[in-house]
Amino acid sequence: MPEPTSDEHSDGRPDGRLDGRLAAAETVPPALRAGCGLLGLEALGLLAGGVTLLVDILTGHPTDRASAFLTAAFAVAGAVVLVLGARALLRLRPAARTPIVVLQVLAVPVGYQLAFDSERPEWGWPIMLVAVAVLYLLFTPPVRAVLDRPDPVR
Repeated sequence: MPEPTSDEHSDGRPDGRLDGRLAAAETVPPALRAGCGLLGLEALGLLAGGVTLLVDILTGHPTDRASAFLTAAFAVAGAVVLVLGARALLRLRPAARTPIVVLQVLAVPVGYQLAFDSERPEWGWPIMLVAVAVLYLLFTPPVRAVLDRPDPVR
């Protein structure tokens, strides 16, 4: 085994780093951090909506209790998925981008329906704007540089 250089440990890790996480944290582009922050805000909104629905179910008289519980659980599960996706993106996992992109693409028509068809622009516009902003941030050149997989060798 070759002798480690002065800036490496015997196992090949750079000096002063416990693992690759610190190195990855230094290379996370600001656009990706901003996108993950917006994902966190979306997750908080879904969690608040899910908890509000749950409180309404427990204190009110829903016509279909099972459906109401399912809706609240779906909102909470969506919040968890967004948080896990943001966490994976901050760890520069390329596979995490796809589910986040799908969720953001699905959020646009939901926001549109709320803003225009349901006449709730105070809910619909923020959903649409955040979704479009996250999509934009995930495809900026610096973020693509760290998340795009290399082309396979032919």
